[in-house]
This record gives sequence, structure tokens and C-alpha cells, in this order.
Amino acid sequence: QVQLVESGGGLVHPGGSLRLSCVAPGSIFSGRTAAWYRQVPGKQRELVAAISEGRTTYNLDSVKGRFTIFRDKGLKTMYLSMNEMTLEDTGVYYCNLGDLWGQGTQVTVSS
Repeated sequence: QVQLVESGGGLVHPGGSLRLSCVAPGSIFSGRTAAWYRQVPGKQRELVAAISEGRTTYNLDSVKGRFTIFRDKGLKTMYLSMNEMTLEDTGVYYCNLGDLWGQGTQVTVSS
């Protein structure tokens, strides 16, 4: 079963930074919009950021100016660079390519 492999989560203080990575095996990276979602207990999974193959991007209002999504076709990897993080950024982050999902990585912002 094809699976996306995530890395980069962890614990960070408010105002800190993290970068998440997600590797897609084989040729599935091309032609698909890459996206990052996050989920907190008791809430629905929400779309945080997305980038098309043509590099058109979308960002959730609350992360605009702080988070950047980008992709590297050669490495078949998508990234989410998170800066000026707040307590509200805490959650499990999932990468997504069409119908494919990563395993999820925990991001905790705490003082």
C-alpha cells in the first residue's frame, strides 16, 4: 500500500519554528495537489495549506504570513515551514496527495 512518509514534528515554544516534510514514493507526486491538514481532539481535520503542481497556493487565514508550503518535484517531497508558532497550532499534522495520506506527526506548541 502506497503511503506518504512524514517527519519533522515535535515540541516547540510559542514563537518558535518547525519544518515538516513528506516524501511520496514512486511517480505519484506529479499531477497532484499537495496539502497539509491538521487535527486536534474533538475537532474536524482542517486544511492548513495546499500547493498545486503549478505552484498555486492556499493558506488557512490563521497561518497566513507564518506558514509556507512548498514542494520539490525532484525529491518528491512536500514541506510545511512553520514560523511564529502559537498554542493554537498544536495538533496532528497530515500530508495529503489526492487520496493518499501520511501517517500523521504530532506538533505541540507549549511554554
